[in-house]
Amino acid sequence: MKKVLVLGGGFAGVEAAIYLRKQEVEVTLVSDRDFFYIYPTSIWIPTGDATMEDVSIPLNELAFAHGFQLIVDSVMALDAKEKRVTLESGRVLDEYEYIVVALGQEKIKLKGMGEHSLSICGKPEEATALYEKLDALVEKGSGKIAMGFGGNPKDSSAVRGGPAFEVLFNTHDFLKKKGLRERFELTFFAPMEKPGQKMGDKALEMMDKMFSMTNISKKVGVKISAFEADGILFEDGTKLESDLTMFISAGTGHSVIAESGLPLSDAGFVVTNEYNEVEGFEGMYAIGDSSALLGPEWRAKQGHVAEVMARNTAYNIFQHMQRIDSKKSYVEHLNILCVMDTGNGAAFVYRDSKSAKMIPMPLVGHWMKKGWGWYCRNSKLGKIPRIPGM
Repeated sequence: MKKVLVLGGGFAGVEAAIYLRKQEVEVTLVSDRDFFYIYPTSIWIPTGDATMEDVSIPLNELAFAHGFQLIVDSVMALDAKEKRVTLESGRVLDEYEYIVVALGQEKIKLKGMGEHSLSICGKPEEATALYEKLDALVEKGSGKIAMGFGGNPKDSSAVRGGPAFEVLFNTHDFLKKKGLRERFELTFFAPMEKPGQKMGDKALEMMDKMFSMTNISKKVGVKISAFEADGILFEDGTKLESDLTMFISAGTGHSVIAESGLPLSDAGFVVTNEYNEVEGFEGMYAIGDSSALLGPEWRAKQGHVAEVMARNTAYNIFQHMQRIDSKKSYVEHLNILCVMDTGNGAAFVYRDSKSAKMIPMPLVGHWMKKGWGWYCRNSKLGKIPRIPGM
């Protein structure tokens, strides 16, 4: 049996390794960290409702449960033409007939961003740093908090707005429970005129109502010029003062992919067909955040889309190995789907080619998302059955 190398230990990479093993294919997964991080439930770390351990699964446990080989090392170079991968340790992997690129994406860097802001969608350690900074402000008893996200004009799918809204509303709820909400200024910021427009017009109306009800200010429609220790500077000359800044920068192509020889989009993502094949490079696939997402303008890089890509790619690789002309496309499964948590409830968000909706779910929505986190962990470890399509 031919061997498959999966690069990346996120949602796309892990799902690909699991489903390739279901086909009894020999798989090696390479990850730069030794755990799988459940980003959707990391939103509770800043408020102390979860820890890094709560939202992490050791990759060696997943490898043991599903029977794939694991290498914990960073990918330093990929030669797509030669199917050769060089790791930080110096090890070279060149014996694989199939390579699945699932390295994720990097972030567009703005002046001062790394020094003066933290992200809930960045390195896992940043979520813990957010908790520590918020805890210090609570000890102080007052402060100014700014949370937002940015855009990528070259690729509208590479924007992560949902987690910013979730952490913002969870912070509001956290401060309210502490009896300190009136002593804090909470502000949402984003450079686009209508942040969250991907969710649809009705969702935007509901979001405005939520901002009003929670007394959260907005600074939108103006580009960000720089981050400073005490706030954010905008291109219109204004400054938003902040003691704690959380910012989710939009995604751009991974630096390893940039030098790989693979075909890239203007934003630096790997160009594939609807079957996640890199045309002209037999045996090369790209999935998840690494790939240029096909589809309508409202499309978004989300975990469930990455997992559909991964499952389809596992199927497509196995069929190719058997010389069977059968492939699965991810395009028909494109949608926006999330339970946007607010700490004391949630909103169910769904959009596809036919409709767009946001449905309030007071109280029960919060526990539904908590339940999904439990399901994600235990189903990936094989302790409970997978729900079809999830």
